[in-house]
Amino acid sequence: MAQRRGGGRRRGGGRRRRNFDQESDDSRDDHIKVKGAITNVYAGGQFEVETDAGTSVRAQLCGRMRKFRIRVILGDRVTVALSPYDLSHGMIVFREK
Repeated sequence: MAQRRGGGRRRGGGRRRRNFDQESDDSRDDHIKVKGAITNVYAGGQFEVETDAGTSVRAQLCGRMRKFRIRVILGDRVTVALSPYDLSHGMIVFREK
């Protein structure tokens, strides 16, 4: 009995493709979306965001922004997704142009 070569790969070749768009970030209904501006940059990829409501939130970049190397600098307008359990920490999901 001959063994198959190739480690059991799928036919029709290649990787599965995912649809990367902003809609998948917006589909999360458990996060609270707020807009604000970056006021301080900390070590380790942490940012301080002053929201339009006047509160200060510590946030980090979401995985998709890190993957596509989207840079965020001081003064940028961003959208932050806040957890309903802890409103002082968030995730930057969008950088406005």
